[in-house]
Amino acid sequence: MCDRKSIVTIDGPSGGGKSTVSRALAARLGFTYLDTGAMYRAVAYTCQQQGVDPLNPVQLEPLLASIRIELLPPAAGEDDVRVIVNGRDVGSSLRTPEMGMLASKVSAQPLVRNILTVLQQQIGAAGQIVAEGRDTGTVVFPEAAWKFFLDASPEVRTRRRAAQLRSKGEAVDEQQLLAQIVQRDKDDRERTIAPLKAAPDAILIDSTVCPVDVVIGQMYDRVMTTPCSCKK
Repeated sequence: MCDRKSIVTIDGPSGGGKSTVSRALAARLGFTYLDTGAMYRAVAYTCQQQGVDPLNPVQLEPLLASIRIELLPPAAGEDDVRVIVNGRDVGSSLRTPEMGMLASKVSAQPLVRNILTVLQQQIGAAGQIVAEGRDTGTVVFPEAAWKFFLDASPEVRTRRRAAQLRSKGEAVDEQQLLAQIVQRDKDDRERTIAPLKAAPDAILIDSTVCPVDVVIGQMYDRVMTTPCSCKK
């Protein structure tokens, strides 16, 4: 019996393809998909809706004490997980660039990170999950058996995100979107608590010119060729 858990972590910056790859890899492995970023977006969205300053712990604490977050499989024909906050499906409101920026600020707050990290660890306690985010391999599941860090150039990530938003009928200013992505990268990498970085034992994959099916195949092959008698 080894000291690793049957968990795959996929970390990386916004727009690198983590969600698409994680969903597909989880399905191929028969694992559960855990979108940790959606949980931070859910808190950010609730702060916005309730007029709570996410930088004010006095205001944050009661919100966190009462919030209920559920992650459900995507609806038919959709890619993103369904996010239920206090009984209401808010998933479609969470995927905007602006909400991503607010989520980055929320995720830097120790109170938020402590609560959501514990919740994520509880979800992953039984193993057999693919967790994606920014600190899943470094903080949430440092004992994961398989760790990956997925990156791509900011320009490529901007084009991918713009295409995704346009497919939903949204107008996109690519220069503004690029600036937001670059700023979020900076904020995530420089925050004091759980900064965005690759775990020392993570495999680095650059998807700038690598098709998504190739990335998924590389990860799947790695998991299947490095078996481990993992702890549950």
